[in-house]
Amino acid sequence: MSRPTASTADDSDHSGQRLPKTPRPRWVRSPRIERVNTPAHLILSAVILGRARRDFHWLAITIGALLPDLPMFGFYLYQRAFAGQTEQAIWGRLYFDPAWQGLFDIFNSLPLIAIGLAIAIHRKSGPALAFFLSMTLHVAADLPLHHDDAHAHFYPLTRWHFESPLSYWDPAHYGRIVAAIEMLGVLIGSVILIRRGGPWRRIGYGTLALYGVVAIMAGAYWASS
Repeated sequence: MSRPTASTADDSDHSGQRLPKTPRPRWVRSPRIERVNTPAHLILSAVILGRARRDFHWLAITIGALLPDLPMFGFYLYQRAFAGQTEQAIWGRLYFDPAWQGLFDIFNSLPLIAIGLAIAIHRKSGPALAFFLSMTLHVAADLPLHHDDAHAHFYPLTRWHFESPLSYWDPAHYGRIVAAIEMLGVLIGSVILIRRGGPWRRIGYGTLALYGVVAIMAGAYWASS
C-alpha cells in the first residue's frame, strides 16, 4: 500500500513565468471528519488487560493505550495553536509530511513494540508487560480500520502501509457502520469497567463522557454531509 498519491500542478505567476511544481494531495481530510477513536482504544485495553493480576497495572495499561495517538495530538496542537495553520493545511498537507509521518510511525511500530515486550518478559516486569501489551492492542485495532491515513506499522523494517478497505471514520469506506459498532463496543466496555469498580470505574465513566462528546461531533458531521 502507498500513501494517497500527490499530484502536481503547473502554476505560473501573472507575468507568465512558470513556477515550481507544488505537490497537492489528492486526498484531503476535512476538519469535520477528523474523528478520534482514542477512547475506544482505552476501553479495549482496560477490558481485556485490566483483570486478575494486571488489575493493579491500570496506569501502565492506560498510558499504553493512549501513547500511540499522543504524537498526533501534539502535532495538531503545535500546528493549530503555535504555527497558526488551518485545518485544511494540517490534515491535507502537513499530516503527510515525511518527518511527521516518521514520528507517528515510531509510536505505532509493531516491531519496536515487540522489542519492548521481549525486554519486559526477560526482566519479568509486570507493569512494562501490561504497558506494551496495551500498545499492541491499540496498533492491532488500528491496522484493519485505516484506509488512506494508515501508519507504517512495520517500521523500521518497511515503510509499507496496509490500506484497509475499512475506515473507522470515512463514510466512503464503511465509516458509519464501523463507527456504530465502535460506539456500541465502547458503551458495553464502559459498563463492564464501571461494574468492575476501583480505578476502572473512573476510567469507564470518564471515557464514556468523552466518547459521548466525540459521537455528537461525528453525528453532526454525518447529518450535514
